[in-house]
Amino acid sequence: MDLSDLPNITPGALQPLDHAALAGPDDAGHPPRILLLYGSLRPVSYSRLCAEEGARVLRALGCETRFFDPSGLPLPDDKVDETHPKVAELRALALWAEGMVWSSPERHGAMTAIMKAQIDWLPLSPIGGIRPTQGKTLAVMQVSGGSQSFNTVNQLRILGRWMRLITIPNQSSVPMAWKEFEGGRMKPSPLYNRIVDVMEELARFTLMTRSRDKMLTDRYSERVETLQDVHKRVSG
Repeated sequence: MDLSDLPNITPGALQPLDHAALAGPDDAGHPPRILLLYGSLRPVSYSRLCAEEGARVLRALGCETRFFDPSGLPLPDDKVDETHPKVAELRALALWAEGMVWSSPERHGAMTAIMKAQIDWLPLSPIGGIRPTQGKTLAVMQVSGGSQSFNTVNQLRILGRWMRLITIPNQSSVPMAWKEFEGGRMKPSPLYNRIVDVMEELARFTLMTRSRDKMLTDRYSERVETLQDVHKRVSG
């Protein structure tokens, strides 16, 4: 495990993924694929910096990470559709991913419009026969300029459930985020350790569920609809 870019990690404390214990029998074997979204366009974006810290941990654990830059993403329904280059890029990344990290600032007691717009561009319906979010894992994080809050992570959890994502139990909320960084890197603290906890848990859940997603999302109601469609076709 390469910890050269993780100065805050105590050597020996971060455990590698146990593929033999976690992976399903039909697992593809490639590194878990994690997409990270953040909800701010500021030059110094603490939601992005937290996501970057998380991505470093994920890579040390053997995951592959990609970011989506929300700059230039249009508002949903603003005279554009899924063919817009930024929308197409976001959807392609969502299809590639097996897990996601959503990291948003809290603004006026809620997630930012930038964060919500990214999620709103991800459809529940299949793209090329594949649902971009269903059965995949999700970790949620937020940053605040003031005191500790959980409004945004709670909202992100609701959205994750709505998007049929497997949202992991752990989460991160960083209060007074401007105090927690120096030179673009997060300082050692219990808040940093919590981000490590969240990424470690996300990596494990992703490896454990990715080859079992079809079984986990197989629904009685959808099977009934399929059988009814077949009956109509045969009887018609």
